Amino acid sequence: MKSLVASLVGLAVVLAGAAASEGQVPNVFNMSSGQTSLQFVAVGNPGNAADTTVMQDGTTGYGSLPYTYKMGTYDVTLGQYTAFLNAVAKIDTYGLYNTGMGSYFPTLGIQQSGSSGNYSYSVTGSYSQAVNCPAFDVSWGDAARFCNWLQNGQPTGAEGNGTTETGAYTLSGATTTAALMAITRNANATYFIPSENEWYKAAYYGPTLNGGAGGYWTYPTKSNTTPSNLLSTTGTNNATYWNDSFTDPTNYLTPVGYFAGSPGPYGTYDMSGDVWQWNEANLDGSSRGLRGGSFGTFPGDLPSSCRNGSSPSYDGGLMGFRVASSAATPEPGSITLLVAGAAGLLGYKWATRRRKAARIG
Repeated sequence: MKSLVASLVGLAVVLAGAAASEGQVPNVFNMSSGQTSLQFVAVGNPGNAADTTVMQDGTTGYGSLPYTYKMGTYDVTLGQYTAFLNAVAKIDTYGLYNTGMGSYFPTLGIQQSGSSGNYSYSVTGSYSQAVNCPAFDVSWGDAARFCNWLQNGQPTGAEGNGTTETGAYTLSGATTTAALMAITRNANATYFIPSENEWYKAAYYGPTLNGGAGGYWTYPTKSNTTPSNLLSTTGTNNATYWNDSFTDPTNYLTPVGYFAGSPGPYGTYDMSGDVWQWNEANLDGSSRGLRGGSFGTFPGDLPSSCRNGSSPSYDGGLMGFRVASSAATPEPGSITLLVAGAAGLLGYKWATRRRKAARIG
């Protein structure tokens, strides 16, 4: 009993210390009020059949996976990416920030201030929901470094081993197209850029289709009909893309989850439009995979048959990403609950001992 209590005391102290510092360190799983936190949905139904849809490049057979995993509910946001930059990019050795992040859109972005060694970053622009819009101008290499940062517990420190260069991927300073194309996911990865099959299944696979046998939707909004690009919070099949006009001609991007009535089959949002999303696919030896279309692309970029790609070192304004995960442990945002649970159990043990002492006396 004493060893149990001692263990609980130790756990409570550790967790309480972590919780006490929670407001002082980055935590994208528990963003400030009004900001969207990094969240995941489970993608189950392992052993599902592959899709038979033929891609525009002639390939087929995507979406079959033998395991359960998690997919980011939303794209990584400007607020989350800014927290990442402030944690590791005071020098910004590997160019996680570029000036396009502050100038590509007129009403939203990320601003860099200060000088090398003392850089700081903030979400900027007149749009009230800028902080919750998807991060953009992000290369595949930038996305991999963000995943490494998550894998390492969101540390604060210079870009290097233990922050951005090791973890889900061993980057070791890789920034060129050739070097980034040679990178593969490490076996112990818990936060990572989704593989093409992981992205495809989360977007299009419907486990209840075909009488429960499973099948694939054409669009990531549980629909076989092209989504509307109207800026509507009540529409049930909407996405942000170009269709003779921009969905939002003022801000161009929409906040993640804006189309609350247009979830994917597992509960993801915005896998069509807003920003292209990176995946791990090696398309031709010099391009990583992209899926989903963007705010500025045509309806033909939205369906499951569209398979795109770009150099992993390219960080254009239409490029963003979401994170996938195999993590089985609670995200850092749950730490307060763990502290409360440990404290409650300790309180119960203490009260029981007091009652026993009173009876003895």
